[in-house]
Order: sequence, then structure tokens, then C-alpha cells
Amino acid sequence: MKLKILILALASAALLAAGCGGASDSTSGSSGSSSSGSGGGSSLSLVAYSTPEVVYDEIIPDFQKTPEGRGVSFKTSYGASGDQSRAVLAGQKADVVALSLAPDVDRLVPDKLVPADWVEQTEAAGGKGGFVTTSLVSFVVRKGNPKGIRGWDDLLKPGVKVVTPNPFTSGAAKWNLMGAYQHGGIDYVRRLLTDHVPVQPKSGREALQTFTGGEGDVLISYEYEYTTAVKKGEKGLQLVQPADTFLIQNPIAATTAGGAKGRAFVTFALSDAAQQHFADWGYRPVNQAVFDKNKARFPYPPTVRTIDDYGGWSKVNDELFDPEKGSVAKIEDDNGVSTAK
Repeated sequence: MKLKILILALASAALLAAGCGGASDSTSGSSGSSSSGSGGGSSLSLVAYSTPEVVYDEIIPDFQKTPEGRGVSFKTSYGASGDQSRAVLAGQKADVVALSLAPDVDRLVPDKLVPADWVEQTEAAGGKGGFVTTSLVSFVVRKGNPKGIRGWDDLLKPGVKVVTPNPFTSGAAKWNLMGAYQHGGIDYVRRLLTDHVPVQPKSGREALQTFTGGEGDVLISYEYEYTTAVKKGEKGLQLVQPADTFLIQNPIAATTAGGAKGRAFVTFALSDAAQQHFADWGYRPVNQAVFDKNKARFPYPPTVRTIDDYGGWSKVNDELFDPEKGSVAKIEDDNGVSTAK
């Protein structure tokens, strides 16, 4: 009798434990973590840089209506791109990473968190160069452009205050400073950061919030930050596109842990439907058909340089953004700005 009772108790415990199991767990990471879906099937964790949260809020429900996404619940985390990359490296669960710049994805390759051929995998899904969107470094100013900002030289006018994030936490900031660098070299970057940038928020989203909160005369940012702000109801803003600027390229990759479901989401993010969501929020689609459909909204200024024009990110990071020897790091150190990653 005692043996029968023990067997029944063990069986009940096993059933209870099985009933408690569910979708795969996800560790909440940087600010902006959330979940969506019923959780009745598998779970997918998206770790992304801060700005495109509004777009993925539209793309995820559409994906969940597809055969590949039906029953898939989501855990999402948004924050400064560098911080997000380091969080995944430290153990934060991620099935898909959508970050601000390619080195933040490459950082995950040596530990086999992202496949070494992630660029080729994303390209096979339709993302040129491993990217899901592109943009241009642009200026956001107050309505009416009271400071008369037209190009990079105007940012150095006496009294002009500029908002841009910290390049040692934010991918957006590196793009912004490459826009400055392509215009006037390291001397221009030094004058800009030393004399005209009183505050450097942690991420592109925080920089936008700082500017819309009343700080500064100019926000250096992605052109889609302006579209996002306007669509969210911000008043009193104006976009200025300088005649010479820098092409921003935002990568996406399925992680090693993401498997088929991660790859399916990457493929969907590059589909016509998802790329149109990006276009609606001011992102330049990499899907050629969607870009052609929206190209009137995305003109190019006379001069647009790319990271390849400067030898690629490995060379640029070594020369400009290395915390120990980079030229930008030296400027930030001299100005008392943290270069800690």
C-alpha cells in the first residue's frame, strides 16, 4: 500500500511539472523588454537597438498571422545597440538580433552566438549586405529652423548646441560622427564634440527624447528619427538633410539558438509587407521592390559616403573608436565623457 501511494505521488508530481512547462524562457535585458502573443506555442526572443521598436510592434503581429509565425510568442528587448550586443554576449537570450551596426553583430560570432556566415544567411533571405534597412545621417531642428542650419559647417556656429549620443554605448552615435568625419575629418569632430555637444545620451532614442524635451538646437540622427517623432505626435520639428552625409546600414541576423524560427522571422522582416512597415516609419527599405515603390520619399543628396569608403568598420573602430587609442576616444577623454563600454 505504501509503495502504491509513493508511485501515485511521484506520478502526480511529474504531471504537475509537465503542466508548468511552456514556451522557452527569455531573460529580460536592456530597457524596453516586453512580450507579445499567447505563448501557446514556441517563443522567439528579439533583441534590438532602441529606435525600431515602433516598427517591430507592427511587424510581429503580422508575422504571427503567417504559417511560420502562428503560435509563436515574442519576448523583445530594446536599448542602445552596443549595450544590447554586450548583453547577449553576457547571456541574454536572443533568437534574432537587429542592431544598429554590423560590428555589434560580429561581436557575437567568436562565441558562436551568431553564425560566422550571418551576412550570407541574411542576404539569402533578401537583405543586401546583411542589412534590414538603411538611412542617412541627418539633422532635426526646431520648426522654422531658427539657427539657420543647412549643413555641417552651421553646427559650428557660435552658440549652436548639438545633441548626439555617446559613441561608446550607441551605434547611432558612431554613424553620426562618421557623418561629421566625412565632412571635416577629426579636427571637425573635435570642434563639434568639444564646443557644441553639451550632453551625450546613451542611445539614439534617448537622444531624441532629450531633444524633444527642449535640449539643444540640432539633433544629429537617422532621418527616420524625425519620421518617428512626427508620427508619434511631436510638434515643432523640421528635418534638414545636409548636401554631404553618410549611409547608415542596420543589420539583422538569426542567432545560432534561433534556429528555423529565427531565420523565418528574419525572412519575414525582409518581405514586402514588413519592409513597407519600415518605409512607413521613414526607414529606407533594402527590399528593392519596396524601395522602388517608395523612392520618391527617399531622395539622395549629392554626396553620400559609406563605411566601405573608409576601409570598413574594423579599420574605423581601430582608428577612431578604440577606447585605448582611438582618436574619438581621446577627444571624449579630454572632454570628461565616458568611453567605458
